[in-house]
Amino acid sequence: MSSFTRRKFVVGAAALTTAACGNGINGENRGAKIDARVDAMLETMYSRYPGTQDLHDKSVGQLVMPLITKAGLGIGGSYGRGALRINNTTVDYYSTASATIGLQIGAQQFSHVLFFMTNDALGNFRRSSGWAAGADLEYAVSDRGGNLSAETTTATAPIIAVIFGQAGFQVGATLEGQKYTRIIP
Repeated sequence: MSSFTRRKFVVGAAALTTAACGNGINGENRGAKIDARVDAMLETMYSRYPGTQDLHDKSVGQLVMPLITKAGLGIGGSYGRGALRINNTTVDYYSTASATIGLQIGAQQFSHVLFFMTNDALGNFRRSSGWAAGADLEYAVSDRGGNLSAETTTATAPIIAVIFGQAGFQVGATLEGQKYTRIIP
């Protein structure tokens, strides 16, 4: 009888996923490295999707995740680090993580920004000990022309998510089930 059990498989898959998701932010000055990635990603997003500048101007804060790595083979997960910006200034650093189980295979990296459109939404996020993305998110999506489609967003949406820059092969990139936790870099 083999000593390979389901528990060992789950532990091994979780360890492999975690090891693969370091996203290259190690060592000293992690805050400065995160900020540099955030700045570069925002510059790219605003130039590719000019409509996001309007979202930025109307929002009260943005959670910017410049690189999230997502991988899975039956069991999977994702991880990334980013910054919460208010008035173009970093006020906190966050990590995001998720775990999944089911029919899945592949790996993907992507970027996303959560635009907090109301002070209540931003305050609720900041007061929570660990906020999970869910039903109160509205997505702004890219059309075939590469422009941001703002028709799906309204002034009443408390949080608008923009996901872009997908690289790799995995079906879908959503934020459902993502958990965000404040970190000290």
